Amino acid sequence: MRLLHTSDWHLGQTLHNFDRTYEHQCFLDWLVDTLVREDIDVLLIAGDIFDNANPSAAAHRQLYRFLQQAKARGPHLQVVVIAGNHDSPGRLEAPTPLLEAHGIIVVGNVGRNGDGEIDLERLLVPLRGRDGKVAAWCLAVPFLRPGDVPRVVAQDETLALDPYLHGTALLYRQAFALAQSRCTDGEAIIAMGHCHMVDGQSSQDSERRIVIGGTEALPASMFDPQVAYVALGHLHLAQRVGGHEHRRYCGSPLPLSFSEVGYQHQVLRIELDGCNTKSVTPLHVPRAVQLLRVPAQPAPLEDVLAALEALDVPEQALHAQPYLEVRVLLDGPEPGIRARVEAALAGKPVRLAKIEPTRRYATPDAASEALTLDQLAQLQPDDIFRRLWAQRFGDEAPPDQLAAFAELTHALDGGAA
Repeated sequence: MRLLHTSDWHLGQTLHNFDRTYEHQCFLDWLVDTLVREDIDVLLIAGDIFDNANPSAAAHRQLYRFLQQAKARGPHLQVVVIAGNHDSPGRLEAPTPLLEAHGIIVVGNVGRNGDGEIDLERLLVPLRGRDGKVAAWCLAVPFLRPGDVPRVVAQDETLALDPYLHGTALLYRQAFALAQSRCTDGEAIIAMGHCHMVDGQSSQDSERRIVIGGTEALPASMFDPQVAYVALGHLHLAQRVGGHEHRRYCGSPLPLSFSEVGYQHQVLRIELDGCNTKSVTPLHVPRAVQLLRVPAQPAPLEDVLAALEALDVPEQALHAQPYLEVRVLLDGPEPGIRARVEAALAGKPVRLAKIEPTRRYATPDAASEALTLDQLAQLQPDDIFRRLWAQRFGDEAPPDQLAAFAELTHALDGGAA
């Protein structure tokens, strides 16, 4: 059986107010061709199909047109979709009766039965071969919110457990146990998830941080060693988890911010051999529209203007013209910067998406580091607390102080609500 792992499409996304429908359509057209060319049996979409919880009608049409074309060209194809943190679980699941009739399974949220127990059956998807027989089982676990995970009680009352981390691990164990009870000889178990794993490399500007119950990242140990493959979504950089060949983020199919310019975007082809994964093969996604950073590193304004005037870009239709980020190192305010940049770009077939001014951030000991405005915007309260502590005391904030600050922040958030 052959599977294809993809995630983080973010349909409907705009890049600094530029519509990206053309780029997404190029990817989806390529993906349909790839499914046929690679003779794929199961397509796994590991969350963040849409860029926000209220996607446009155009974004919905793109998704359903893709599904219709994929099924028309590969009637045997089975599709399993889970919701990500950007998706609305209810909206994603709304057309379930129609989709299931065409072999498309969508799991948007974790359901519960009449007794309030988690409905594990909804998370277990049989993957069938072309003969109609079950060849593998998929644990289709969507992005988990605190109310989705089972409650874990420590056997030792003196032991403090993170309810989200341990609840998530318990949910995967329970789902795996159910899958094992259904397995016969030669059937693989695949796990899907949309989460941030320990040591996962994040994109600087485009990923929404997931911090729940104080937990930033989940351990790879929550997946049983007998799981043949783990298909993850959320992080946009394709990467292995904990060095394991068969636990992967496939990454996003196109760069979602200028911080992802250097990424090699891809989908992953998984070849199963009985209950094991035989191979994992990256299939690189062509980039329909280029992203340019000029210069490569922030530089003084006069140097930047000279580089822009020397920029040589071939003529292209407007929808295919490169996006441009201009990176300027400033010592102080420069009110006329946009007009000067636009003058240097006059007549060039590029789309000016962003001017990124960088200023010097000085610490009391005169050491300095450059922070962009986007980086400043990404700072969370705990980041600011860590920085202020380091400035004041010249050392990292101790864990008890961080915990006290987190408790105070959560209390204030609760009061505001």
